[in-house]
Amino acid sequence: MGFWQGYRLRLRRRRLLWRSFRSRRALTALADRTSALDPDSILLFSTLRNERNRLPWFLDYYRRLGVRHFLMVDNGSTDGTADYLVTQPDVSVWHTDASYRAARFGMDWIGWLQIRYGHGRWCLVVDADEFLVYPFCDTRPLAALTEWLDTGGQRSFPAMLLDMYPKGPLEMQPCRPGQNPFEVAGWFDPGNYTAVRNERFGNLWIQGGPRARVFFSDAPERAPALNKIPLVKWNRRYAYVASTHMLLPRGLNLVYDEWGGERSSGCLLHAKFLNDFPARAAEESRRREHYQDGAEYRAYADRTASATDLSCRWSERYQNWRQLEILGLMSTGGWT
Repeated sequence: MGFWQGYRLRLRRRRLLWRSFRSRRALTALADRTSALDPDSILLFSTLRNERNRLPWFLDYYRRLGVRHFLMVDNGSTDGTADYLVTQPDVSVWHTDASYRAARFGMDWIGWLQIRYGHGRWCLVVDADEFLVYPFCDTRPLAALTEWLDTGGQRSFPAMLLDMYPKGPLEMQPCRPGQNPFEVAGWFDPGNYTAVRNERFGNLWIQGGPRARVFFSDAPERAPALNKIPLVKWNRRYAYVASTHMLLPRGLNLVYDEWGGERSSGCLLHAKFLNDFPARAAEESRRREHYQDGAEYRAYADRTASATDLSCRWSERYQNWRQLEILGLMSTGGWT
């Protein structure tokens, strides 16, 4: 990377940090329990809207992994999401009715909370429908992973977003409030993924899965990115550039071996495609608060208006993290 490119990236990082600092004015604390944070606590950050039904399982899942505190931004929920979060003793919650799109799809708000509370701690940034799976997660807590990463001097941990879906039409597979979503959406695409290195930021750009296969089959290059770096030993000088797809400084993105498997990685099981998805897609396409003025959600809404079965003959039933490692979707990276 040349001098001028590096200089431009440093300027961009400073602008992103300033945006996050400025965005603090949009947040109103509903329950601030951060005074009880332990210096070694693993923190989880999330921006969410109308996720009341998912939250009980989401919180319990990450509590079992060892997350000690949740810092949540409620963006104008109307289903009781904020009221529920306020009752949880390990959750601090802020509210805003400001534009999700104007706040870089919530990353400005998360950036401010990370500046304020995340410095020096391992921070996990996920959506309410994303569930981290990492090597040995069935027997080892998240703290064991972060301790191993600390020992190896690794500041960030990548995870490929793995879209999960049910067999058959989505609306015929009801998911009860608080239910494990993968009891319903337990299938995934084991292949059809592409990875290209982003020369500017150094990360891999991964696409594929059912969204490329079903919703963007005519233009797979427009399919959503599946590469994420959700777990980072945070420093107040860091900044996410686009969602959790990539960060600055650039070195935080150098987490993958391009030919597969030599560095540790995980997966984010993505519970987007449940029976409420067609209605959510229609709503978000109208709100136009997502990337490219909601173009992604318009594609979802157009497709689900006629058919909602995302499964195919290659669909595979999820078993455990070892299955994903065998398929080359994640790696232990030498951690034994």
